Amino acid sequence: MIDKKEAKKNYKQTLPPMGIYQIKNLADGKVLIGSSKNLPGMLNRCKFQLGVGSHMNSELQNDYHKLGEKNFSFDVLDQLEPKEDPAYDYTDDLKVLEEMWLEKLQPFGEKGYNAKTTAK
Repeated sequence: MIDKKEAKKNYKQTLPPMGIYQIKNLADGKVLIGSSKNLPGMLNRCKFQLGVGSHMNSELQNDYHKLGEKNFSFDVLDQLEPKEDPAYDYTDDLKVLEEMWLEKLQPFGEKGYNAKTTAK
C-alpha cells in the first residue's frame, strides 16, 4: 500500500524548480526577465542559444556576442512552491509572478531586453 504523504513528498521533490529568471548584462545593467516551469533547463537553454548565436532576443544576442559570456549573469529571481495536486497547472501562477517582476524592474528600453506588451 502506498503512503499518501510519502507520495506527495516524492511528487514535490521530482518537480524541477519553477519561477522567474533574469539574464543580466553586467556591463550596463540591462536585464531580460522570463519565466519557466523548469528554471535550470531554461537557463541552460539560454546559455547554449547565446553561445551559438541563436537566441530569439536579437538585442541580447548582439550584446552577448560583443561583450562575451563573462559580462552576463544568469540568475533565479523567484520560485513557485509546488502544490499538493499533481495535476495543478502552474501557467497562470507563472504569468502573474512574471508580470509582478516586470512591473518591479521595468526591463524595457534602456533598462532591459524585454518588449513592452500593449495587449492584456
